[in-house]
Amino acid sequence: MSDQSLAEKSLVLLGERLTSSPAFSALFREGMDMVEETAAYLDGDGRAEAKALDRPASLAYATESMRLTTRLMQLASWLLLHRAVKEGEMTLGQANREKTKVKLTAAEPGAPDLLEKLPPTLQDLIARSVALQDKVRRLDVTIHTAPGEGMPAGNPLMPQLDMLKAAFER
Repeated sequence: MSDQSLAEKSLVLLGERLTSSPAFSALFREGMDMVEETAAYLDGDGRAEAKALDRPASLAYATESMRLTTRLMQLASWLLLHRAVKEGEMTLGQANREKTKVKLTAAEPGAPDLLEKLPPTLQDLIARSVALQDKVRRLDVTIHTAPGEGMPAGNPLMPQLDMLKAAFER
């Protein structure tokens, strides 16, 4: 077996293991819970809070709530793709091809001076969604790093060490 095919097989095995891990399950639950919590807030208390805002803050609320929902929908799409890998409904290679449709950089929050004018609950949801986005981005890099990327010559363990490091960094 060639070194490249061995590296690819190792990457797939590690990626599939990560999607089957308790850490992925916890991240999945966190993401889906945040989607539900955000929807409930925006349809309930958030609607009332938005009506009480002045015009500039109301515009910021509308903009940031759209960014928040866009960010969460992209994260949910990524999480659902990788849950399908966990459940055996698709391979990691298929998920890798499909994830190109998911934008993990979608809907970055606006300027801090605008965010501070928003209701505290919305500010909290935005901050938590950005933290979740960071976790998913790190996991994405860990799972989908191509074999040999950044691998120094002569040390075949570096890709695995880099993936482990990326999985546990904040």
